[in-house]
Amino acid sequence: MPIYLRFCASLRLAGLLASILTLAPAAVSAQTGSFVISQHGKSVGTASFNIAAGPQGYDSSSVVRVDMQGLKYSLSKTEALSTANHLRRAQLSATVNGSAVTVDVAPDTAQMVINTSANGKSLSTRLTPHSYAVFLPDFDPGALETLLALAAANNNRDLWAIIPKQAGSVQPIQLATYADERGTLDGKPVTVHHLIATIAGAVTDLFSGPENQLLQAELPQNGFAMARKGFVLTPPANPGAPPSQ
Repeated sequence: MPIYLRFCASLRLAGLLASILTLAPAAVSAQTGSFVISQHGKSVGTASFNIAAGPQGYDSSSVVRVDMQGLKYSLSKTEALSTANHLRRAQLSATVNGSAVTVDVAPDTAQMVINTSANGKSLSTRLTPHSYAVFLPDFDPGALETLLALAAANNNRDLWAIIPKQAGSVQPIQLATYADERGTLDGKPVTVHHLIATIAGAVTDLFSGPENQLLQAELPQNGFAMARKGFVLTPPANPGAPPSQ
């Protein structure tokens, strides 16, 4: 082939490759977050999470530390999630006031199996599986980030929480959307979405950013809150109210 024709063919090939790369989806970047845990405005601990693309979906991990009078709590959790953020497996290791706890959750044919080891005893519980279920330990920002993703994918409906306490249980999550609020993230103004999650009668206020990222959670346990580092919620002029139906 003459040099000129080879050069033109190379240009056409380069153009085709450029088109393919333009149409190809960008690689999923890692999602991370670091949070301060407080009680009645006083810092009592920290929490963080990391979610990254894995071989079959996403790999998620969380670390929590709380150290205060009456509660010394540490948690390390890893999860495997599908590309749709459905739970494939979760493993948890925690200590609560010196007592060690381990939990393993995995689907088993038509059921979800949760194995718990604590105080020298082991329990195995079979739970009804749900596609839009999130493994929800205390003070876990990664779990709440996953909950926000599942809620957005399913229009806030048919959401469930796998609660790793005692033998383990599955509880429905009711989400209500409130009026947007305001805040700053790293000093820049940001629109804040406000959701209220009701789980087994307990209410948690969730505040998320424009990219659906968790910014703050006001937890039901005795005035606890968890705020992303660099985020400040601006109190609204009027209390938020549910939008009209």
